[in-house]
Amino acid sequence: MKHILISGGSIAGLALAHWLPRYGFSVTVVERAPAPRPGGQAVDLRGVAREVAERMGIMARIRAASIDERGLAYVDASGRRRAAMPADLFGGEGAVAEIEILRGDLTDILYDAAQQGVEYLFDDSITSIADADDGVVVSFERAAPRRFDLVVGADGLHSNVRRLAFGSEQRFVHHLGAYTAYFTIPVDGLTLGHWFLLHSAPGGRLAGIRPEKGRSAKAMFSFTATDLVYDRHDAAGQRRILRERFSDMGWHTPYLLSVMEQAPDFFFDTISQVRMDSWSCGRVVLLGDAGYCGSPLSGNGTAMAMVGAYVLAGELAAAGGEHGTAFARYEEAMRPYVTECQKLPPGGVGGFLPGSRMAIRMRNLSVKVMTSRPLRGLMAKAAQKADSITLKPYDEHVHSTL
Repeated sequence: MKHILISGGSIAGLALAHWLPRYGFSVTVVERAPAPRPGGQAVDLRGVAREVAERMGIMARIRAASIDERGLAYVDASGRRRAAMPADLFGGEGAVAEIEILRGDLTDILYDAAQQGVEYLFDDSITSIADADDGVVVSFERAAPRRFDLVVGADGLHSNVRRLAFGSEQRFVHHLGAYTAYFTIPVDGLTLGHWFLLHSAPGGRLAGIRPEKGRSAKAMFSFTATDLVYDRHDAAGQRRILRERFSDMGWHTPYLLSVMEQAPDFFFDTISQVRMDSWSCGRVVLLGDAGYCGSPLSGNGTAMAMVGAYVLAGELAAAGGEHGTAFARYEEAMRPYVTECQKLPPGGVGGFLPGSRMAIRMRNLSVKVMTSRPLRGLMAKAAQKADSITLKPYDEHVHSTL
């Protein structure tokens, strides 16, 4: 039996923790948070990731917990709709997918599905990874050092494992010239109609409100900047940046800024992609955002995390735990899929955050054109990138002794 350490208890890490024990592996998950992380923005389940969820036996729970979100609409300062993309557009694979679920709800479902044969170390983090005979010795902030056969970094854009095993974040995280923030707000007095509403203003600024279940919603702010200096751990400073950038913006922006201080789940980060020539180094391998974050603009982070977990676990089983072979096959299978999923939508950051009133009008016109009946079929094909992989069956390796 191989003992595998997974760093990161979110979507990628928990999906992998579900699959590995089925193939006879022993699994430990280390997570910096004191418990599975609640809340978070809505994430979508697209393409082949739905098939992975079906094979995990969790699709019914995902559908039951999904948000009733009808689509995405761009509105002007008075709230008038200027362009829209319904959720059923492009076969349910548009900007808002057919299945949208809060990240925390999906994490809870995956955590429930990853219990048998899994040990959890919450409120802890890896401090060092050192090669040893036939394994690696891992040191932790709290727990005593331990030996593992393999280490998987599933710890997100700012991966600790990637830094320890591969080098500085600056080598792999490519800033796309924009920032984003989101947090939970009460919706008292707001009429959303189950639509994700977005309002753009000159200067590459965007404010949004995304519906959730009950009496809450997610506020979102995004803006372009290339030379912003801030402390990633200073939430007060990040809120100050948003107030400075958005204080003169209309629509519901004043309300969003006024309730931002009370939000329990404030999040602020760059819009970036992770690009690497290889996702493995010795006995360490990366999964999901840690190895191939596509950025919020690409919209396939959950799909890549869940598909990557399925493929990595299956290839480890198929290779009898021989990690060199398994890692090579994992990358061979995933690399073309990741390349497709990381492609930015038309216009890239500029299309998402137009810089002038004219650019905003052109963006709205372009949405109307590409969602018009003559172009829907063509755009639907372009939106199917989350289907650009065929899953291998690994069933013959279930319950094998490695």
